[in-house]
Amino acid sequence: MVKSLITCDCLGTQTLDTKALAEATGLDVPPACSALCTTQIDRAAAALQQEGAIFCCTQEGRVFDALAEELDRPAPPLLDLRDRAGWTADSAPTLPKMSALVAEALLPAAAQKTLDVVSEGLCLILGSADVALPAAEALKQHLGVTVLLGSATEDLPDSRDYDVVSGRLRRASGALGQFEVVIDALRQLEPGGRGGLTLGAPRDGGRSDCDIILDLRRETPLFPAHEKREGYLRADPGHPAAVAAAVLAASHLVGTFEKPLYVRAEPLLCAHSRAGQSGCNRCLTLCPTGAISPNGDHVSVDPMVCAGCGACSAACPSGAISYDAPAVDLTMRRVQTLARAYLEAGGLAPRLLVHDAHGAEMIRLAARHGRGLPADVIPLEMPAIGAFGHAESVAALAAGFASVSVMPGPGSDRDALAAQVALAGAIGGPGTVATLDLDDPDALSDALYAESPPAPLASPVRPMGTRRQITRQAARALHPVAETLHLPEGAPYGAVRVDTGACTLCLSCVSLCPSGALGDNPDAPQLRFQEDACLQCGLCATICPEDAIALEPRLDLSEAALSQRVLNEEAPFDCIECGAPFGVRSTIERITEKLRDHAMFAGEDKLRMIQMCDDCRVNAQFHAADNPFQGGERPRPRSTEDYLSKRRDH
Repeated sequence: MVKSLITCDCLGTQTLDTKALAEATGLDVPPACSALCTTQIDRAAAALQQEGAIFCCTQEGRVFDALAEELDRPAPPLLDLRDRAGWTADSAPTLPKMSALVAEALLPAAAQKTLDVVSEGLCLILGSADVALPAAEALKQHLGVTVLLGSATEDLPDSRDYDVVSGRLRRASGALGQFEVVIDALRQLEPGGRGGLTLGAPRDGGRSDCDIILDLRRETPLFPAHEKREGYLRADPGHPAAVAAAVLAASHLVGTFEKPLYVRAEPLLCAHSRAGQSGCNRCLTLCPTGAISPNGDHVSVDPMVCAGCGACSAACPSGAISYDAPAVDLTMRRVQTLARAYLEAGGLAPRLLVHDAHGAEMIRLAARHGRGLPADVIPLEMPAIGAFGHAESVAALAAGFASVSVMPGPGSDRDALAAQVALAGAIGGPGTVATLDLDDPDALSDALYAESPPAPLASPVRPMGTRRQITRQAARALHPVAETLHLPEGAPYGAVRVDTGACTLCLSCVSLCPSGALGDNPDAPQLRFQEDACLQCGLCATICPEDAIALEPRLDLSEAALSQRVLNEEAPFDCIECGAPFGVRSTIERITEKLRDHAMFAGEDKLRMIQMCDDCRVNAQFHAADNPFQGGERPRPRSTEDYLSKRRDH
């Protein structure tokens, strides 16, 4: 358990009020050091002998880890207060910001879920002989190498330290330790005979497995977002430095590795499809690596291919896919803890800056060489910035942040992020959520100092629940007067509009609705709708035979969205025999009129059957002259007298 903070003013370059920090955090904060990592290393050693000390310096983490190892103590947790708060050109107090950062650091971190991946070092090298063969020579002492040459006319090496084949790669799938390749026109080496080595006869459909693929071709990459596919290394053969780096990286991919399980899937919540009809495809469209694929009515995620960008979690309307490294609820707690601690320490209008590891480096550079961050800007580092979606942004605004700025790094899916920022802005209000797509630390500082955010929520709230529930509760707090918010196209919240003139109340939409937002009434012909449950997956509009359904993206904040309302209803048709209500009056009348001139319904008695309930229709059929259930006359049972009457012996 954390008991104390070990602070350092870094040779007097930052101001630390340790007494006030102790009062705000409730921790023991001794007077600040000036050179904890050098001349005052004895104070670091003394702190390591105690339990529960956090060292407020990440720059010299290597020094503290070495000291802990020397003292046979566990490595101390580290917290960066200097770059994120202390080094700033802002004259405003930094105590609220430091208190918030300390409170966030005290949150218990969930254990990361991982999967063991075993690589035995089987490497397939693709490329021409002038590049692939030298790479094979460099790797033959470390890996089991096979070189796939595109042309059988290239000179074959005499060495048998590695395998050489030729052919055309048709398909590759998998990831580190689990690659599977299919090769056409495959020709394998014939090791026998005198003279130069030769290749055998070609054959199509050759299959093989490998752990690593080193692609040294100038062709299209084998995989989408290839830089995120673990075990797949690609380099331009015209750049020797890039080839050397790829060869070096490949030589280290042997052994057992821990693959993080980035997302958690709950297939029963998925609204991808029903009865062969396509519905929600948000995650399939966004996934850059192709890790998500259709699997019947749901989708499945290949954990070996998933790179953990988080875009699927942010966009999923039902929670069928949620980010789990860290979990969504931990991210929500981090956001709410930062806001609460800042406000409780005397801060007034905090701003949230969400960033990834690249953004963290920009913040460090801005602090060391520039103006740093303003005192009211609280940084929140995410392992994958794509996982910070509209729900997290709206929750931050409701928790007391005046604005949320999202700073994507290299490799981020900017289109997916822009959609989430636009949706969060539509819910939060103008000027509340924005993207800072910058790569210059000074430009980052300038943009944050120049920002004029709107006033924060006067009475912050910290809702709990699923992402949808948190979004709704936060939106109601942000807009206590408004009843409906108009959202951009593709939003996962909204209403269903029904053309009552075209709708026949066939209820096909009800049978396929994956969330139960559409329902019927067992006692009357009605189509009912509960708006807060609607995922805007589009299945109802796809399946409707009359094209009577349209989607309207919006967020209804009224209590009416939590209960069912009738979208369309008609009077039932009463059976002409028993009077029991069944079917829809307009539908029965329309069918009767359309079939009046049909040969199979000639005569009023046949048309009357259309207007009967199930029981009465069966009864009428049974008693009709041309009863389809009626058979021939049953034969009379033979009795003893019948047999005796034909005997001739009496």
